[in-house]
Amino acid sequence: MKQQNKAGSPKLSKLFGHFSLALLLGSSSLLAGSFEDFKRSQVDAFTKYTDERDSEFKGYLDKQWKAFKVFKGEPLYEKPKPKRVVTTQPQHIKSVGPKVTVAVSKTPKKIEEKIEKKVENEKLVVRNNFIVIQPKKDIEFDFYGSTIGFNIDKKMKSAKFYPTNQKGIGNFFDTVASSEYKFLVVDIKKTAKDLNLNDWGVYLLVNKLSNTLFSKRDNVNLFSWFLFNKLGYAVKVGLANKHIVLMHYSKKTIYSTPNYRFNNKKYYVVANYAKGSVGSLYSYKQNYPNATKPLDLSLKTLPNFAKNKRTKLLSFEQFGKTYNIEFDYNQNLIDFMATYPQADYDTYFNSPLDEATYDQLARSLKKYVDGKQASRGINFVLTFVQKAFKYEVDDLQFGREKVMFAQETLYFNKSDCEDRAILFAYLVKKIFKIAVVGVKYSDHMATALYIPIKGDTVRAKGRKFVVADPTYINANIGQSMPKYRRVKPDDFILVK
Repeated sequence: MKQQNKAGSPKLSKLFGHFSLALLLGSSSLLAGSFEDFKRSQVDAFTKYTDERDSEFKGYLDKQWKAFKVFKGEPLYEKPKPKRVVTTQPQHIKSVGPKVTVAVSKTPKKIEEKIEKKVENEKLVVRNNFIVIQPKKDIEFDFYGSTIGFNIDKKMKSAKFYPTNQKGIGNFFDTVASSEYKFLVVDIKKTAKDLNLNDWGVYLLVNKLSNTLFSKRDNVNLFSWFLFNKLGYAVKVGLANKHIVLMHYSKKTIYSTPNYRFNNKKYYVVANYAKGSVGSLYSYKQNYPNATKPLDLSLKTLPNFAKNKRTKLLSFEQFGKTYNIEFDYNQNLIDFMATYPQADYDTYFNSPLDEATYDQLARSLKKYVDGKQASRGINFVLTFVQKAFKYEVDDLQFGREKVMFAQETLYFNKSDCEDRAILFAYLVKKIFKIAVVGVKYSDHMATALYIPIKGDTVRAKGRKFVVADPTYINANIGQSMPKYRRVKPDDFILVK
């Protein structure tokens, strides 16, 4: 054995000598040719993320994920709403209270058409009577009547969910987080401010941007997730059947929407509103650092969308006379509201009408209300809401539960109890400046007014309110549907 080693030693030494020489020559070439590349790769390792939060968060993404079960979306009503409307014989209401004068602006408000002219490399847009020149962007899309554009770093476009597992999510995050994304985030914030977008408007903007940039749904969800985190929203992604599920945290209930619980907080899959469950999924508990903002669906002011003017005429009869109410509306605003998931009632009862729509509506009502005593003026508006629309439950009209904003109720020819209650509450509060509450039963919605008129009452907020039911056809203020006359309401919604 020793002889074999001694005999083999020169051969091994000779072979090793040749190998060492080749390695030395090769190393010289390597050092000469790629040392600068090596140095750059080392620098990239430390500057890959421009935001230090990304490095911390990537560590969370690489840890083992856990399974989370889905919770079924809560229904808005405990019982189905009546499919037929209740009527009573019309009677003149007793004339009480001071005479009414409906206040309107001196100059009628009109919905003006948007002017936008496209030229070769830019477009001219009229905003607030000023001409604004906008250069073309890398991607452009229509957003409720306006052409919105953003410049996109090439690296973002290369992001891909691959492989289709947890590692693929980390890979996508790596690519986008190491791109020049900050300019895009700034532009999104500016666009949202210019258009006066609420959280739901921002959700739609980011979703439209992501869909324009990517064709595959998983990539769309991951890019939206990244942007929402950078915008400060508390969002998560999960894996279900090798596909990406995007979840938004909301303090308030989003009805008929599947959700998951993370640290006792509900995260909703708003893309699946009224579409059924997505099943259990795998995800992570930690939030992106400082991304804590909940998705708030309240609509306290309306978006500043381009104007797509339409006109509508509503008519109804009372005591043998026909009344006509005409107004303009912005179709882009209607289209925006149609996308809404099912928010809580407070959102709908406390959202405004478009200023031009309200101004024209008030002018039409003024012709019939001015000079009447308060009881008859308010009752006329109640009759208008009762009789200018056909009654139909949401399941038959939309195939799902859909509470309408006051603007939508004016637009659609059909509506049910809560839609009428929301419209009537807004008009009474705005025109007559009186306190009003929504009155919710297990299968019905009415309103009640804080006014000194005799009739059926409910006690809310420590005070007596007189019932006014916009779905009880021909009923006057103070008349409650017989079915609910002795029923205690489930809840009250204060119109602020």
